[in-house]
Amino acid sequence: MVEVKLDEKEVRKIIIEKLEDKVKEIDAEHVFWDTAELRRRTCMCWNTIQNTFFDDPRFIKRKIGHKWYFPARETREFLVEWLEEQPK
Repeated sequence: MVEVKLDEKEVRKIIIEKLEDKVKEIDAEHVFWDTAELRRRTCMCWNTIQNTFFDDPRFIKRKIGHKWYFPARETREFLVEWLEEQPK
């Protein structure tokens, strides 16, 4: 019989590091998000986005023609900050 012992804290640390690396890799794939990507990343419908944070002056966005664009890195940072500000 083989017995394996794992340090739970070390395993958790390794998993978090790998997840952070994967998030950075995915984020590096996009310079801009469009509305479809913003909806996908937030798991919110367009109406909810518009009613909650779209008009926040800290939320960087540009409309080019008929399409909205959001800088990926800045949008992600804003969303994390915005979420932390929401009441529990």
